[in-house]
Amino acid sequence: MLSELIQNLPDAPGVYQYFDENGRLLYVGKAKSLKKRVKSYFRLTPVLGPSANLSPRITKMILEVRHLEYILVENENDSLILENSLIKQLKPKYNILLRDDKTYPYIYIDMAEAFPRFEITRKVIKGKDIKYFGPFATGGRSILDSLYDLFPLVQKKSCVKGKKLCLFYQIKKCLGPCEGRVSPEAYRAIVEEASGYINNKNRLREKLTERMMRYAETLQFEEAGKIKERLEGIERSTIISGVDLAKNENFDILAIHDEGNKASAVRLFIRDGKVVSSAGTTMHFTYGFDLDEAYTRAFLAFYTPEVPITSTTIYCAHEFEEADDVAALLGERFGRSFSISAPKIGKKKSIVQLALKNAEELLKIKSNDDATLEELQALLELETLPYRMECFDNSHIQGTATVGAMVVFEGGKHLGDEGRHYNLEAKTEYEQMRELLTRR
Repeated sequence: MLSELIQNLPDAPGVYQYFDENGRLLYVGKAKSLKKRVKSYFRLTPVLGPSANLSPRITKMILEVRHLEYILVENENDSLILENSLIKQLKPKYNILLRDDKTYPYIYIDMAEAFPRFEITRKVIKGKDIKYFGPFATGGRSILDSLYDLFPLVQKKSCVKGKKLCLFYQIKKCLGPCEGRVSPEAYRAIVEEASGYINNKNRLREKLTERMMRYAETLQFEEAGKIKERLEGIERSTIISGVDLAKNENFDILAIHDEGNKASAVRLFIRDGKVVSSAGTTMHFTYGFDLDEAYTRAFLAFYTPEVPITSTTIYCAHEFEEADDVAALLGERFGRSFSISAPKIGKKKSIVQLALKNAEELLKIKSNDDATLEELQALLELETLPYRMECFDNSHIQGTATVGAMVVFEGGKHLGDEGRHYNLEAKTEYEQMRELLTRR
């Protein structure tokens, strides 16, 4: 029986899973002590039921629980990792899910090379002297292209290996390191100057505007138009502009705002005292919102071992229960000391409030996008808002060349990479659809 299982749980760290009478997964949670944590949800006498101090969301969930499973782990960090992995894979009914946990691009440069180049990456690059800038939710490519337009850097990977001057040298976009026309020391000074423009968007915009005006004055309108597009991309790379701490500080900001059954998260990336980029996402939940869980999910989704870390100080709009545990886990992941806190006063508090304001604005925009999904939910009498939709169709040419296709929408966005194309063997349209769905 469930009550006996609860009473006999081990006093050890682990992950627990709640299931309903149909075996549907309701919730995944982690605990320092499975015995203490799971027992806190239940009243064991006179009959098994939810504890009196639970939120309405958790009370509703406990009323549905009929079965419990658990997995023991070595320590609490392992339980956080396993919990996050299971939630992302299984998408339990009562857990909060991030709609978008994609990684954003960084600009990086390998300073171990004699003539290094700036490049784009979304993952950690192996090397002892790799320097990262960003991340950039948008505008990263525009910034990178601008650096190669404004500075005589090595324009292509193959340039230095070629050992022969090329067109880039002739048009004065390269100093010719392939034939020793510039020393590594002189080239490194140019790299340092270019680096200063990555995080200082005002300087970058001024330099690009000057170049654009020169092109326009000489009637090179196509080149001027390209720079104008770059400027627009750089402008889009941050929600908030004009924020300058007048200090060379590096930190991230995470703010979460919720309304009803919707929530949004906004991240700001402060580098050298300036906002270099921002990113926003929405959260998917149906049966009530939990701020502590939302922050924990966001941190574990955003700060993964696969992405570069350019700041270990993170400020939040709210204090949350798991902050110390999450900071410890990140420290173990990256071998660096992390700090997570909610500022109470001063400039950082005001920037956090600005992030929170942008999270509120993002939620308004996303709520408008969800209107169609809500209509679909009502039309089809769905229990929850449709989050992921896979649409299928099949076609043929007079009975030959039969094909089927699947297109995918998630969170209201078309995911082109997840679409599929199938060559079908069945003869009738019903059989073709059966084959298509079976193969899927």
